[in-house]
Amino acid sequence: MVDVTGARSAGAPSPAARKVAGGRRNPGVTGHDETAPRWLRRAAGVGWRLLVVLAAVVVVFYATSRVTLLFIAVFLALVFTAVLRPLVDLMAKVMPRGLATALSLLAGILFFLGMLTYVGYSIATQWNDLSKQFANGINQITDFLESGTLPFTITSEQIAEWIDNGLAWIQEHAGDLAGQAAASAGSVVVGFTAVALAIFCTVFFLARGAQMWTWFLNQLPARTRASWQTAGGAGWYTFSGYTRGTVIIALTDGVLAFLLLTVLQVPLAAPLAVLVLIGAFIPLVGAPAAMVVAMIVALAANGLWSAVFVGLGIALIGQLEGHILQPLIMGKQVSLHPVVVALAVTAGTLTAGILGAVISVPLVAVAWAIFSRLRTLDPPMEAGPPVEEADEEADDPAFVADDDAPAPTP
Repeated sequence: MVDVTGARSAGAPSPAARKVAGGRRNPGVTGHDETAPRWLRRAAGVGWRLLVVLAAVVVVFYATSRVTLLFIAVFLALVFTAVLRPLVDLMAKVMPRGLATALSLLAGILFFLGMLTYVGYSIATQWNDLSKQFANGINQITDFLESGTLPFTITSEQIAEWIDNGLAWIQEHAGDLAGQAAASAGSVVVGFTAVALAIFCTVFFLARGAQMWTWFLNQLPARTRASWQTAGGAGWYTFSGYTRGTVIIALTDGVLAFLLLTVLQVPLAAPLAVLVLIGAFIPLVGAPAAMVVAMIVALAANGLWSAVFVGLGIALIGQLEGHILQPLIMGKQVSLHPVVVALAVTAGTLTAGILGAVISVPLVAVAWAIFSRLRTLDPPMEAGPPVEEADEEADDPAFVADDDAPAPTP
């Protein structure tokens, strides 16, 4: 009630008080639900969203596990395409693109077969000398274990007993080992099938990859094509940069390891260098594994100090790779923290073994590149009250503004 002078009658509630009273009787009036704490509502919202994302990831992994051969073939095709595309683009300037694709694939296949031939020739020519040196190295190791400076001793009788136990175990499990060998033979056939399918797909990716991508974009609604094109460009830029950089770094590591092993006169320098090259494709664990194998060969053939020098040399090659080659060649195309790389490799290994360790880092790098390109960062915060105080004021009904209150003057 309002009197003739325009003053508010005593006892009449203000609009702010009526709003607060209505909010207490019916929380829907003010838009607040006080049935649960604010932190619990936020945690529940984040929780069900995470469950949906986790379910989607599980579905993707399950679908991939059902078509593993297809996934491996497409992944290899993308790797071959990323490595050979610069050469194809260069040759396509002076010849038809189909001919450039064929010549590039032929050059890649000849390079791979030539490397395998050289490794096989090295093993065949050095096998006799290596077997003698290996036997001498084993005898030296046995003598050191029997009469060395170690706090314990291992006699030749104990070693012979262990060997006999191993042979007995092999005889007892001969059937299981034969089954595993047959399964491995089947895996070799599957591997050749995946490589053949990958080469077939690579031909079309190199020759008409741009047209295939344009056709895919045309099948999407017009409102989503720009986002897909942005995501595809960011993903391919990161994947191709990672793949080409890894190949260049692996070749460099292989050459340096070959020179090191040759200077130290370690037998089978070429096969061991190829092992170092392959280890460069497996982050974190590939290089140490190759180093251990090379040290064992050097220890058996040339003694302890040769193994020490081999280990130090390969470790220096790893430091050169991590601090100079990777920043110089890859740049910022793959900017993942070492902790993220370690977690990705571990998760990939636990999920899919060696294959998971190889593909985990590029997949995580591509996913992060796409997310970084598509996300929209909020503007920076301006100076104001602490976040906790601001949130408490926004949720407290006592701080609801009075509609009839005069606007503050600046």
